[in-house]
Amino acid sequence: MPTLPPLDEVLASAHVASVPMRVRFRGVIVREAVLLDGPLGWGEFAPFVEYGDVESANWLAAGLEAGWTGWPTARRGSVEVNATVPAIAAEAVPALLDRFAGCRTVKVKVAEAGQSLADDLARVRAVRAQLPDAAIRVDANAGWSVAEAFAALTALAEVGLQYAEQPCASVDELVALREMLARDGVPVPLAADESIRKADDPLRVARSGAVDFAVVKVAPLGGVAAMLTVAEQLAAYDVRIVVSSALDTSVGIAAGLAAAGALAVEPLACGLGTVTLFERDVCTTPLVQHAGSLPVLSTAPVPDPAAFAATPDRVAWWTDRLARCWRVLDARGTA
Repeated sequence: MPTLPPLDEVLASAHVASVPMRVRFRGVIVREAVLLDGPLGWGEFAPFVEYGDVESANWLAAGLEAGWTGWPTARRGSVEVNATVPAIAAEAVPALLDRFAGCRTVKVKVAEAGQSLADDLARVRAVRAQLPDAAIRVDANAGWSVAEAFAALTALAEVGLQYAEQPCASVDELVALREMLARDGVPVPLAADESIRKADDPLRVARSGAVDFAVVKVAPLGGVAAMLTVAEQLAAYDVRIVVSSALDTSVGIAAGLAAAGALAVEPLACGLGTVTLFERDVCTTPLVQHAGSLPVLSTAPVPDPAAFAATPDRVAWWTDRLARCWRVLDARGTA
């Protein structure tokens, strides 16, 4: 197991950045991240603010891996990425998709609090109208009940979906939903995200037979090496793998690309093109897709954290959080 670097060394390497977003995404309009300047390169620690210390410790492990341990050898030099459409109004879709020129796959956020199925359907139809041949995914972030998901996916099926990501919260709900969709001949496969990265047993959803696709993310799973282990286990159940981001800056995106580049089987279009959602990135050379793909790097691009320095109170908040998560890792005996 990698050796956990001393806390004082980690704290000395930490720079808290505050990055504004173009549009609200997952309830976030300003993304905060701790950028870690390690001896082998830069890492990122950016669990969402509502996450507890135990869950967030995995994100710190991923950042420490990038800066102190390094990533596995890549099998490919680039990976295809998808466009990502937040829960915006349908009329705003064309302008947003213009920033993803060349992407052949689009993920559309649905089930946003305060919005309706009509809003979701209009947004997905707008994507299909602009990109008639694209593979379209929808992501509900576990926002629907089984009945709501069944009604929504029955309606959205008219557009033609590659899959619906985490339409319901629990594995049992996903199983029930899949049975209902099959019974009525609704041709929408299901994918798991939260049922993997937030689960005590990330393989349960694959064993259940509820999903055909698995969305895996480096930071929540504890690093590139840990994510690759989970992906290999999931693939043994004939589940297709999609590597995605957790609204990372280019520093975190580089880790996702390293993971996608090291998979034994080439992944489907990855959800790693999200730097476009920021007004500006922390790196002067951001990882923005070109012609629908991104390069696989051996280390993260170098950021300029001073350009995005958070306020002193947020620096103190994140510093305390980092220290608490380091202690969780120390108690586990692993980085």
